[in-house]
Amino acid sequence: MLTATPVNNRLVDFQHMIELFSRGETAYFNEAPLGIHSLSGHIRKLEKEIEASVSADGDEPALLNMADAGEVMNQDELFKELVVQRSRAYVVESMQTEDAGVAMFPEPRAPKVVPYSVKQTYGKLLKMVEDAFKKEKPLFSLAIYYPLAYPAPGQEVTEDSDQTIKFDENRQKQVVALIRTNFLKRFESSAEAFRQSCWALLKKLLAWVEVHVETKGEKGRLDRWKSQHADLIGYTPLFADVEEDAEDDLLEPELLEAVVRVDRKLYDVAEIINETLLDLDQIATFLEELEKFKPSQDKKLTALIKLLKNDSVLKKHKVLIFSEFMTTARYLKKQLIEAGIEGVDEIDSAVNTKGRGRMIQQFAPYYNGTTSGELADAGLPETRVLISTDVLSEGLNLQDATRLINYDIHWNPVRLMQRIGRVDRRMNTEVEAQILTDHPDQKKIRGTVSYYNFLPPDELNELLSLYRTVTKKTLRISKTLGIEGRKLLTEDDDYEDLKNFNDQYQGTKTLTEQLHIELQRMFKDDPDLEEQIRSLPNRIFSGKSHPRKGTKAVFFCYARPAEDHAASKASGEPVWTLEAGDSAWYLYDIKSEKIITDTAEIVECIRSTAETPRVCKLDPPSLTKIREKLDKHLKNAYLKKVQAPIGVKPVLRAWMELN
Repeated sequence: MLTATPVNNRLVDFQHMIELFSRGETAYFNEAPLGIHSLSGHIRKLEKEIEASVSADGDEPALLNMADAGEVMNQDELFKELVVQRSRAYVVESMQTEDAGVAMFPEPRAPKVVPYSVKQTYGKLLKMVEDAFKKEKPLFSLAIYYPLAYPAPGQEVTEDSDQTIKFDENRQKQVVALIRTNFLKRFESSAEAFRQSCWALLKKLLAWVEVHVETKGEKGRLDRWKSQHADLIGYTPLFADVEEDAEDDLLEPELLEAVVRVDRKLYDVAEIINETLLDLDQIATFLEELEKFKPSQDKKLTALIKLLKNDSVLKKHKVLIFSEFMTTARYLKKQLIEAGIEGVDEIDSAVNTKGRGRMIQQFAPYYNGTTSGELADAGLPETRVLISTDVLSEGLNLQDATRLINYDIHWNPVRLMQRIGRVDRRMNTEVEAQILTDHPDQKKIRGTVSYYNFLPPDELNELLSLYRTVTKKTLRISKTLGIEGRKLLTEDDDYEDLKNFNDQYQGTKTLTEQLHIELQRMFKDDPDLEEQIRSLPNRIFSGKSHPRKGTKAVFFCYARPAEDHAASKASGEPVWTLEAGDSAWYLYDIKSEKIITDTAEIVECIRSTAETPRVCKLDPPSLTKIREKLDKHLKNAYLKKVQAPIGVKPVLRAWMELN
């Protein structure tokens, strides 16, 4: 299974991918060499270990302890067994070692932040949103999505309530929090996105009240509200033809399905109606203020236009602009064209697959099988500025462009990495040569990538906590499967890349990658070495000086058995072989009597060259006792764990004393 992003937010994402081939069988890894009896339990254990390294201070977002979390992932047998990650640094060095040519990757530039003023853009509306959030029930009560907060007499949720009820209450709380959060995201994105969301929620709330009003008083309050806002209800938004889809939905479909008609015997429907009418008042206030908004007031838009017109590269070369929301993307296209920016197009999920493919070719012809000349011959205009939602953020080659703009920051850092990966990808030498032949003016920018982030400015930081939220999630993902470059949001970012603290954008090689490279070099320097290794006896022993003075240890390499399922099926009974298993390293420290399994520590002790002198000082009885301790350790720590049959044993392949 190949994937660039197996973890989006939590390790459960990784579990779900595993379940594609484990078919949901919780004991799938019960057998050797892993011996994990419950996959879900193992993932929960890892999550708890990572969470244990997270500290929270009051309302501040929790910060991940990088060292502790890294240790958790580095030592986990499931991750080491299943996850194969290859950094750019490894790919480049491996190809060089094998004389397979050079893997071309663009040179990354530090991200640039584009500042703008929300206060100057929204004026009074910003204060209205801030005040709405400071209320006892901030920015809408959204009672229709949280009916359990409004129980009928005798129906209150208590500690003794059924677990299903408690689960529903927690889910409803999350629904309300998600709506509020999404409103703020759209507010930061653009006035049009916020306006569209206000209209969508207004219609949903109004429809709910229409269905639930029964008494004369309830119907009277609804009629009075509609009468008071008659002009507003008849107002048509700018993009009235835009249907709400997954990109602009306030809620995921599965969350919306949880909202059902409520029973007056269980819930205080009258109070829910009262709260909903207050929500409608708040939305109406926002919409009335938004009617006064003009694109000329939009300082964020102005900053984008200024950037596209004044930057020496952006004013004449290709650039990809990402927005999280369809409404914002379409708004940008309209405004950029009106501002005189040429070669602008916009793509979102409403564009069908055929149309999407054509638009991609018009923006990135060379990396999608055509050229600028062929586009012209077909009568198709070439796109210079492509505005897109995250429909284009994954799995596409858009390397014709070397610049990218994040107009609004996606809350999921994986999406941010996927966006950047559209232009920051491995290059093709033939395609690059063709681009320079047809467009020699691109010589200075080819082989480089740069991106710009419209970060939430200071006025919104307290409301969104967006930057801090993204930062925390980024660190989590870095611990699990690594980030291909440490710079994600600003030039000051300093994230771990591929489980290593001293990373550079090219990616720091993992220990496994380093050992692969080391082995490649050994085979290259000595062409006969591989055959010599294969001709060695089934067990070898040697000795050398320990790199630390005054320290004694013994290294062991064991072949560990596992069940050969094909052979078992053929014979009708369990067959365990060494070939079906794995190998494992152990280092026994004589002074502390501890058994070390950390590969990084072990390799530093055993690494040798052809010139390393052989040193053997331990007497045979001492070596025998130490080996017996290792055999006992493997029996308890491995054979019992994987439930190996009686008589099945690991085999010692190599050992070395360290004096």
